[in-house]
Amino acid sequence: MTFSNTSLLAGYAELDSAAVSDALDALDLPPGQAGFLPVWGHPKIVGFAVTVQLEPYVPGPSGAHIGSAAVAAATDENVIVVNNEGRTDVSCWGGLLSLGAALNGVRGVVADGACRDVNEAREMSFPVFARGRIPATARGRLQQKSTGEPVQLGNVTVTPGDVVFADETGVVVVPRAHAEEVLERAQAVAERERGIAADLRAGVALHEAMRDARLAGTTEGHR
Repeated sequence: MTFSNTSLLAGYAELDSAAVSDALDALDLPPGQAGFLPVWGHPKIVGFAVTVQLEPYVPGPSGAHIGSAAVAAATDENVIVVNNEGRTDVSCWGGLLSLGAALNGVRGVVADGACRDVNEAREMSFPVFARGRIPATARGRLQQKSTGEPVQLGNVTVTPGDVVFADETGVVVVPRAHAEEVLERAQAVAERERGIAADLRAGVALHEAMRDARLAGTTEGHR
């Protein structure tokens, strides 16, 4: 099956990060990872990656604010991914960036670092996933190294256009070239688990319903 961008993202939006991670595992691709938590509520986001790479500040001529070029380039199909090398001693995402992104229709941000202005993101219902929270400003501490280039998000390389999925369980990154196959496998995982749940509710014993072969998709449903 060939998916449009819209139908691809809509298909992922019906799933959870665990099902997508299981599908990645089945294809020997990097699975989901922990450590990226929503800073407010229980949002779920899925979109095509727009990337930002940060680095420590070096005194010199002032440039554009970190992240601003990515926000300007992003659309309502995008998730912004910020790599600040996992640092939690300085904020790499704040309220004005959230506002600009929200006004552009951006679906959310995943930051390998810390953020601030959590109340502002919450008030505008803009999803932010990060390693932590801190009030300390990026001014004089960070600068932008690049945007639109591959970046690391934890243990995974994110290339612009990859599918980034985040929910309260964790984050998964799906290489764009595999996005359709991963989606179909993840949908099959979710369908199997719904079948197992239905059997359990119908009184089937746990050890019968949750056979490893069935969970792996190598057998048909419960007999």
